[in-house]
Amino acid sequence: MAEQQEQAAQDPVMARAGQAIMLHRAGDREEARNRFLELWTEIGEDGDPLHRCTIAHYMADTQDDPADELAWDLRALTAADVLTDERLEEHHQSLAVRAFYPSLHLNLAADYVKLGREQEARTHLRKARGRLGVLGDDPYGDGIRAAVERLELRLGA
Repeated sequence: MAEQQEQAAQDPVMARAGQAIMLHRAGDREEARNRFLELWTEIGEDGDPLHRCTIAHYMADTQDDPADELAWDLRALTAADVLTDERLEEHHQSLAVRAFYPSLHLNLAADYVKLGREQEARTHLRKARGRLGVLGDDPYGDGIRAAVERLELRLGA
């Protein structure tokens, strides 16, 4: 934990993103959304892929409109596609980009369900399911696997 805090302190954008994440988890969606938007404006569409992926991923969760949530989740996926393991290891040694994809595709599937676009939802749910093998046997991996199963049941997949 101390190592993660030290690495975040070395990257002020990630530290500020972490603060916004804590605000969101504490129930202050509006302030979290404002802070994520401020960060996004600072880093820009062509900024560091780790920053863009992180901010967009969590910004999506603060949206009230499912179409806006989808747009942010698509931004997160686009950023992940250009994020390298080397860049990610600079932030945290135990992370790999491939482990992001089950969650990213799961989020997109859930967005498409909210928008009544079941075919796109099924496509992303298949992509999430297909990448579950990269997840560890830990609470995070268990949570993603369970969420995929719940969404599959909901869609009758």
